[in-house]
Amino acid sequence: MATESAVKVSPDMQPEHAVSVTIFFEGVGVNSSLPAQLAAKDACSNLLRDLLRADRIERGKITCSFTVEPVIANIYGGLHGGAVAAIAERVSIACARTVVAQNKEIFLGELSISYLSAAGKSAEVIVDGSIIRSGRNVTLVSVDFKLKKTGLLVYTARATFFNMPVAKL
Repeated sequence: MATESAVKVSPDMQPEHAVSVTIFFEGVGVNSSLPAQLAAKDACSNLLRDLLRADRIERGKITCSFTVEPVIANIYGGLHGGAVAAIAERVSIACARTVVAQNKEIFLGELSISYLSAAGKSAEVIVDGSIIRSGRNVTLVSVDFKLKKTGLLVYTARATFFNMPVAKL
């Protein structure tokens, strides 16, 4: 853990505010070591692999679902924002792959997410990915997260992929 003496605090900041920020960081585990199993390459993928289920795949569209489990929940009991981003990325890649030729590499150039509401623990979430536009060089994907029970839109994401032809040597 970082100590207060290790932190450089601006002279125009009130000391009690600096202390409260330091306490907050300690409470959420900033500067803590990760467990060995999470320090491995692609460890977060292992968390998602067991949670995310593909329900329907068609050209330009994909539907997946998952249940919010404690392992991907934040301290308030809702789906963690990082999990939203990771799921949005995975679904976007899968959706893009339904229209982009396999001989083209794709890479994520931009991912924007709007957090509209929260999906609480044990909530079942439907994730719909769809192609907005796909051209020779760019593919745009929209991803919507809705609560299965109510249909409420809780998160929405937009991903921009750049399509790269395979290098010819």
